[in-house]
Amino acid sequence: MPDLAIQTSGLVKTFDKTRAVDGLDLAVPAGAVYGVLGPNGAGKTTAVRILATLLRPDGGEATVFGHDVVREADAVRSRVSMTGQYASVDDEMTGAENLILLARLLGHRKPAARARAAELLEAFGLTEAGGRQVKTYSGGMRRRLDIAASILNTPDLLFLDEPTTGLDPRSRNQVWDIVRIVVAHGTTVLLTTQYLEEADRLADRIAVIDHGRLIAEGTPGELKSSVGAGSVHVRLRDPATRTEAERLLTEILDTTVYRESDPVSLTARITGNGRDEAAAEQASRALAQLAAAGIVVDDFSLGQPNLDEVFLALTDHRATEETAA
Repeated sequence: MPDLAIQTSGLVKTFDKTRAVDGLDLAVPAGAVYGVLGPNGAGKTTAVRILATLLRPDGGEATVFGHDVVREADAVRSRVSMTGQYASVDDEMTGAENLILLARLLGHRKPAARARAAELLEAFGLTEAGGRQVKTYSGGMRRRLDIAASILNTPDLLFLDEPTTGLDPRSRNQVWDIVRIVVAHGTTVLLTTQYLEEADRLADRIAVIDHGRLIAEGTPGELKSSVGAGSVHVRLRDPATRTEAERLLTEILDTTVYRESDPVSLTARITGNGRDEAAAEQASRALAQLAAAGIVVDDFSLGQPNLDEVFLALTDHRATEETAA
């Protein structure tokens, strides 16, 4: 296929008896953000390490811009960069010193290395902190510096492996802005994340993987549509009524109902047979039944499923199939 940054076929990686990557097939278009979504242990990081030539696969094939990751590893490395889950910069050095050192290692002469470091510090809002040791940086500043280090030489493909893990919401938003800027300059980004909102905000297409296998792929909108026409969110007045409300919604809507962290909140998917009007009718009937049962609802909304619900739907379905098998 033309214009693919990454293509894998039947990719396998085994550690002892565990198949961390189990026949993974991916087709990642160039010039966009491609999200890889999955829980801990799904195989995301292992797959990225194979694609970045840091691990050798045990089976299958993988190419990056047409170059085989095993036979043409040097060609792949010349076109990619990677930011892992943890900052790889030196805590004892200043931000500027880290970037200058890495630029020199990449072949820049000293004046060019200093100029490139200053350019990136300014672009990432770190100019004032550039003369301070990295150990004094906040988590968000460290991640920004780490990403800056990854694009000292602008890569054709940037791997971001859970880049916002542990960051506060403001720092996470700053990293998101940086990712958008990088893509706007022509770099393809493969983003692995556990944060469904992050994938929803950034990714043009998303692969959902579990137990090392691809279980769904598409745009955020396509994935949301795949699990139903709508999603009902209910907030009850009395937490003691949640169990009964859950039972009634399950019975009325004939679907899975999820308890949210809020002790008075429930969420349920509605299929609506693929029609928004039918979904609205089902939601109205459910609200009427709750009222008839004496359950007071303080807030009730019908909207498109979010990626949290997509992931729960997909993994629940997969767990049921594996149990049956």
